[in-house]
Amino acid sequence: MTTQRQIRQNTVLLALCLVTLSGVLQLAAAVATITLVLVTGIESVLGLGPAIFLTAGALAALPAGRLMDRYGRVPVLAGGFVVGLVGCVLTALGCVGDSAPLVILGFLGVGGMNGAVLLARTAVADMYPEPRKARAISYVLFGALFGAALGPLVFRPLFAGKELELDTLIVPWFAAAAMCVVGLILTLAIRPDPRTVAFELERAGLAPGAEPTTEPAAPLGQILRRPGVPAAVVAAVASLAVMASVMNLSGYIVVGHDHEQADVFTVISVHIVGMFGLVLVVGQLVDRVGRHRALIGGLLVMAVSTVLLAWVIQIPGMSLSLFLLGLGWNVSYVAASAELVTHAKPVERQGLVGFTDLIAGLSAAALALIGGLAYSEWGVVAIAVGATVAVFGPAVWLSVARRPPAVAPEAA
Repeated sequence: MTTQRQIRQNTVLLALCLVTLSGVLQLAAAVATITLVLVTGIESVLGLGPAIFLTAGALAALPAGRLMDRYGRVPVLAGGFVVGLVGCVLTALGCVGDSAPLVILGFLGVGGMNGAVLLARTAVADMYPEPRKARAISYVLFGALFGAALGPLVFRPLFAGKELELDTLIVPWFAAAAMCVVGLILTLAIRPDPRTVAFELERAGLAPGAEPTTEPAAPLGQILRRPGVPAAVVAAVASLAVMASVMNLSGYIVVGHDHEQADVFTVISVHIVGMFGLVLVVGQLVDRVGRHRALIGGLLVMAVSTVLLAWVIQIPGMSLSLFLLGLGWNVSYVAASAELVTHAKPVERQGLVGFTDLIAGLSAAALALIGGLAYSEWGVVAIAVGATVAVFGPAVWLSVARRPPAVAPEAA
């Protein structure tokens, strides 16, 4: 039987995995747009870099989730870091050789890592009973807050005082590869696998003498029709798609307002603080006020942030906008993730979450690509209006939709 000490240790390790992931993603968010523009020389493709990155993450999420349900959480998380390591190295080599194909392959690898490793947020829920799942997810997401400090600490000095050229990007991408190595080491230290703990909790919740179910995972279409699942999927897709697309375009927006490239890391860091800085409070808040209310509230906060983006041009104002964007995502996404794992069995959870991430990632990629084109034609106001509609509409739908029935708590 897994001990509480092992569960706490696994929780810390999963959180540290998100620390390293967050550090790499800061670099991708800050320079993905500019890297591809520099190797192609075409400004109109500025949304293509984030779109490639987000599409790769989306396409990786569903198979990664299904593999987790079949073989365990640790092997897939470890594989994700290996793919990310290769992606960072390829991107660095693409900058060395001024090669767009290598950079694109690298972005695919980094995006694939994100799709797999981000599932760590729900892997931790395997180890906690129903009343504490949202709080457990918040524990792991809190780790990404330290990635907000790790990014500027590592990358800002590498850009300080330098002209933005391909040569400037080589060392940062190799540094990101080193972060992936650290993440791999942390992942391999996780024991036992969280899926094993989930099966133990399932057995502990059964009546004396009863045997655990051996039924395979239900078809995905059936799972998606369960009460509570559609609302959670809609909120997860809307919040992640808008947050990721705006975040990945923010680096170019900052430079477009005539700020220095190094200033991008300030805005991105504040954004990540918004995403994860209050996550421990958010996890408890979601468990207390109810997940349905949290889904709506988070989307509305995001709507305020995207409206604000149309008006601010200085770094403090942009930082506030991106902070609120991250905070709203935090509330909606923690609530949505807790709902998804609640309405699925251990052999269904990561597949359901992976499917949701697939739809969210593809939506984010589409928004980033469209947003890049819109920015080239009409400026930042076009991005702000589109993003606001994309989160406010689902918030209105959720506010009038029927709330799902409460789920009976699992045994502790």
